[in-house]
Amino acid sequence: MNEKHSDGANMPTQVGAVVLAAGSASRMGGRPKCLLELDGVSLLRRQWQALSGAGVQDVVVVLGHYAQRIRQSAPELPVHWLTNPDPDAGQESSLRWGLQALAPEVDAVLVLLADQPLIGAQDLQDLIVAYGQRPAPTQLLRPVVEGLPGNPVMFSRAVAQDILAGPPTMGGRQWQQQNPQQVHRWRSANRHYRTDVDSPEDLQALAQQTGQVLRWPEDLQRD
Repeated sequence: MNEKHSDGANMPTQVGAVVLAAGSASRMGGRPKCLLELDGVSLLRRQWQALSGAGVQDVVVVLGHYAQRIRQSAPELPVHWLTNPDPDAGQESSLRWGLQALAPEVDAVLVLLADQPLIGAQDLQDLIVAYGQRPAPTQLLRPVVEGLPGNPVMFSRAVAQDILAGPPTMGGRQWQQQNPQQVHRWRSANRHYRTDVDSPEDLQALAQQTGQVLRWPEDLQRD
């Protein structure tokens, strides 16, 4: 079946972003993954730089575990800091807090994971363009790399409103399961969308595969 893509008429006028950084990072020994540094710059700051470079100004960072330490790492960033009072309720909970905090004029939302070290401004710009060219009637774009789902995802304000109108367990994944016909699986060869770091083994694999070495800030280093 041939998909009819738009000519860009679906391009959003204002994009907002929710950065999810509330987890306990138990597989990392209880250290916030977003503070891992690449070339001396934390992953969280890199996410903000990528968003800024892609023209995204309304950024909500949802914290939970280690909220104070994370905020102390970048107090000057022009983002809306938000703390999920129950981060162990899951990623859906943090997403919902973040969506509620976005400016009302935002008409499309990028949802980023705070532990993707290779995402840059060009990756986000490519996602935004692909979202604007998505086939009707899809409302959510998810990159797919080598047949596997990637991140970030991007969706319309209507999807955000649907999620918020649902039960507390409703998040992006649940919405996609309930509305498969409105999900555009955007095929990409860009492995940045599939690269995240959940464990020390992931850090080793990243170094071996890309030469990029992530290091903890001094106060989080362990022998």
